[in-house]
Amino acid sequence: MKYMLIMRAVDQAAVEEYQQRPFEEIIAEMGAYNESMITAGVMVDGAGLSDASEGAVVDFAAEEPVVTDGPYGELRELFNGYWTLEVSSKEEAIEWARRAPLGAGSQIEVRRVTGPEDFPQDNEWIQKEQEWIAEGKARGN
Repeated sequence: MKYMLIMRAVDQAAVEEYQQRPFEEIIAEMGAYNESMITAGVMVDGAGLSDASEGAVVDFAAEEPVVTDGPYGELRELFNGYWTLEVSSKEEAIEWARRAPLGAGSQIEVRRVTGPEDFPQDNEWIQKEQEWIAEGKARGN
């Protein structure tokens, strides 16, 4: 089953301290962590996210969606990156999350990724999704 590890910072002081570290050191730690997951055959995908100031939020609270540019929300609401893992259990996903080279002021949320098996199999849109996934795999995506 697939799990997503969602990385976020929750302490501004820790973020500022982290930003003082040499970038090469951070990349080397993350690279070694990613390599360990690839070697174990569990890493499906992963990426860091750019600064929130480069993003936007589409809010559906009003009748028409409202788009807000730039930074938004509280620090703990901002995701910094993610990994998608194919593992045998939630416990295995948590164990991989515990190994991430992060320090105080960081958190990783562990969430199972739903699949077609989580929904009614006779639903037209679920059947179409399964076809699209199969077509994407056939194309090498």
